[in-house]
Amino acid sequence: QVQLVESGGGLVQPGGSLRLSCVASGRTFSGYTMGWFRQAPGKEREFVAAINWSGGFTYYADSVKGRFTIARDNAKNTVYLQMNSLKPEDTAVYYCARDRTGGISVVAVSYDYWGQGTQVTVSS
Repeated sequence: QVQLVESGGGLVQPGGSLRLSCVASGRTFSGYTMGWFRQAPGKEREFVAAINWSGGFTYYADSVKGRFTIARDNAKNTVYLQMNSLKPEDTAVYYCARDRTGGISVVAVSYDYWGQGTQVTVSS
């Protein structure tokens, strides 16, 4: 089993920044791609960003490219999502998840373990 716990969400004004963290416990963390997804009310869960096991390769949704940065610290079993220049449309519950495929996937069905989510609200 793998347990994932997100933190760092909150209320922020447009243009502001937040850093989300996701701490993993249980089975192997460092050997897997990790991803961030988000889900807004009434919408499907969507891919945000992913990072491969070493941290040497990252991939972003077009909607966040240039504003968000994903990173990981395998020694701390933690993956981060730095979010800058936040917009109201970034408002959602953000989830971290582990990619079971061995590669980097942008679809939720490829991820087998999920955290409980952390709410991000961007509003003035």
